[in-house]
Amino acid sequence: MPENKKSFFDFGLLRRVFGYAAPYKKKFYLSVVLAILLAVITPVRPLLIQVTVNKYIANSLADMVVKVTLIQIGLILVETAMRFLFSLTTAVLGQSVVKDMRIATYKKILNLNLSQFDKTPIGTLTTRTINDIESINDIFSDGLVPIIADLLSIVCVLVFMFWSDWQLTLIALIPFPIMLIATYYFKESIHRSFFKVRNAVANLNAFVQEHLTGMSVVQAFAAEKKEFEKFKTINKEHRNANIKAIFAYSVFFPVVEIVLALSIGLIVWYGAGQRAEAGTIISFILCLNLLFRPLRVIADKFNVLQMGIIASERVFKVLDNEDFADNNGTHAPAQVKGAIEFEKVWFAYTDDSYVLKDVSFKANPGETIAIVGHTGSGKTTIISLLNRLYHIQKGAIKIDDISIEEFELGCLRKNIGVVLQDVFLFSGSVMDNITLRNPGISREKVMEAAKLIDMHDFIMRLPGGYDFNVMERGATLSLGQRQLLSFIRAMLYSPSVLILDEATSSVDTESEQLIQHAIDTLIKGRTSIIIAHRLSTIRKANKIIVLDKGEVVETGTHEELLKKGGFYAQLYSMQFESKSAVAG
Repeated sequence: MPENKKSFFDFGLLRRVFGYAAPYKKKFYLSVVLAILLAVITPVRPLLIQVTVNKYIANSLADMVVKVTLIQIGLILVETAMRFLFSLTTAVLGQSVVKDMRIATYKKILNLNLSQFDKTPIGTLTTRTINDIESINDIFSDGLVPIIADLLSIVCVLVFMFWSDWQLTLIALIPFPIMLIATYYFKESIHRSFFKVRNAVANLNAFVQEHLTGMSVVQAFAAEKKEFEKFKTINKEHRNANIKAIFAYSVFFPVVEIVLALSIGLIVWYGAGQRAEAGTIISFILCLNLLFRPLRVIADKFNVLQMGIIASERVFKVLDNEDFADNNGTHAPAQVKGAIEFEKVWFAYTDDSYVLKDVSFKANPGETIAIVGHTGSGKTTIISLLNRLYHIQKGAIKIDDISIEEFELGCLRKNIGVVLQDVFLFSGSVMDNITLRNPGISREKVMEAAKLIDMHDFIMRLPGGYDFNVMERGATLSLGQRQLLSFIRAMLYSPSVLILDEATSSVDTESEQLIQHAIDTLIKGRTSIIIAHRLSTIRKANKIIVLDKGEVVETGTHEELLKKGGFYAQLYSMQFESKSAVAG
């Protein structure tokens, strides 16, 4: 908890948040001016009531009573309009800042290295982008400026009370220490509860996100009951945190009412004893209500402000994350030839646990390179490194004799087409998923690419054809169909380098035969890297690289490696025997 209290006093964070309000400074200044004006006019109504009762009613000046009443009605209307404008201005200011911060945060997340997504649950990043940034909005709508407005109102009311009758004011404020103590304990209790609620929300988001994504695994292993019990535990923590907050409110508000009643009682008792004017007593009772109204919520607003600052600290941790794909490269050729070279490349995801060790190989423009090896040998890692999704620790990776670090990132990735084993499809139409919502790609061009792998007829049989909604993660299509869509996507962008990562692993034998010609057409004239478990699909490769535990153990053509009788020959023999066993 001490760490969290420190956050409240971290004015550096507060300044950074308000830095995002700079484009909207007019709205900010307007809200401050309105806060001051509202504070100034707050004691005017009690003053008018006091004058009306003491002078005009007491002296039976009916005309003046009517005039003052009309003035009060006008004042109420003006104050109402100003409060509306104040609330609207602070809310619009907050939402504008939230919009800009959310855009900045999402842009940063888009550019983070994949290693960050390996370490950070998706639900946590979701909480940072949505819930935490929404809490920052409260700094403006219910935080700093409203607190300043409330404090100014309290000061103006107290000044009026002391000016009107300082003795009666002191009597009225006798129960005030009780209010201050209650406010302090309420603030501390709410703060602790809010902090627990925020953590519980992050845990809930992470858990639900993760389990909805992996629901097929949960159901396949009949783990519904066990996972449901885990969810109930996390949800119970969330409920308990909220109940503690509710309990604090349930205690605090009655205490405020009791203190207010005591103050009113003391005013009436003292006023009657000292024969105070009736107008003064009435105005003081009204002042107490104006005094206690902001006090009821000011502790809550302090906590909202504090939680907003804590939320901003979390968001700024994302914005300050330096582990992102830097785009300092300037090399952006119109066309890449496709010569690929790995020079003594070493890479580890964590610490010194190297996944690739001293890997070296070359691929000339137009060549087809196949990479094979056991699961975990580092095959897919090579693809990730070529796309600069991760940074290598040692060595160099070059395209056309130029380090990939020197390439403009967009240019590099535009020239590398990837068909992954695990195809991810977004909610939307078939057309949207193929073009990735690029308006520059025509429907005719998409159809042409689809016809190359005999997918056009299948797509046209779907309800709506190319406008068919594939639903989230492509749930309405089979794994093989999703993979075929990724083939169309790769063909459409016509990259200089093509990477097929287990691209036919989810395609049945018949479909594989259908697309083999399309693959041959696609790889013709461009450098291709094929990663495959099915060794039958890479016989035509110009070069086969065999990996084992992150090291290159063999290199050669299909025939050459079989003649060697080494690692590749063993893999081929094992796969052939397993196929024979299945056929038998």
